[in-house]
Amino acid sequence: MKKSVMGAALASLAVAGCAHMGGGGGGAADSGWEPLFNGTGLASFTAVGDANWRIEGDTVVADKGTGFLVTKREYGDFVIRAEFYVESDTNSGIFIRCQDRQKLDSKVCYEVNIWDDRPVKKYGTGAVVDTGPGVDPMPKAGGKWNTYEITARGDHLVVVLNGVKTADVHDAKHARGVIGLQYFPGNKKDSGLPVKFRNVQVRPL
Repeated sequence: MKKSVMGAALASLAVAGCAHMGGGGGGAADSGWEPLFNGTGLASFTAVGDANWRIEGDTVVADKGTGFLVTKREYGDFVIRAEFYVESDTNSGIFIRCQDRQKLDSKVCYEVNIWDDRPVKKYGTGAVVDTGPGVDPMPKAGGKWNTYEITARGDHLVVVLNGVKTADVHDAKHARGVIGLQYFPGNKKDSGLPVKFRNVQVRPL
């Protein structure tokens, strides 16, 4: 899909003034949490790539193409929380402090991975790719809803998956940048395996 078409599609989905988190996001405004996606629009993001992002109910979904939803704002020190659903071979992740908003990867971002069937398991689900190996055995996220809470404070990165810490690392390569939600089809190309996100919120520190 061409960028102009994707931009128009996202614009049609965006609802001005995302006000309050739905579902589990109660009290977000009072505690400093800012909604990035609350089920009603994608005004906080721009699309990179040709993934077929769309809103279904209170979730944003992709199951074809490759690409990212990239925040319009940059963040330095922050906590991000997100609920996500994948299958075991869905290749997804939350990319933080990305210094290039058009080409996101583990070299210009910290990539907090979501991919149970990743060939190199130490950087699978729960890990920070090429920076902080995950726990052993690697946790499984496929086939259910999960929650990530990722904290970036100075050079300290902490990843918590479903209430369990899976990565804790110090690294100073990237101090600030955009956040990206990824969709990639995994090992089985064009398999139609989905990624779904809901209740995505950030709290600057």
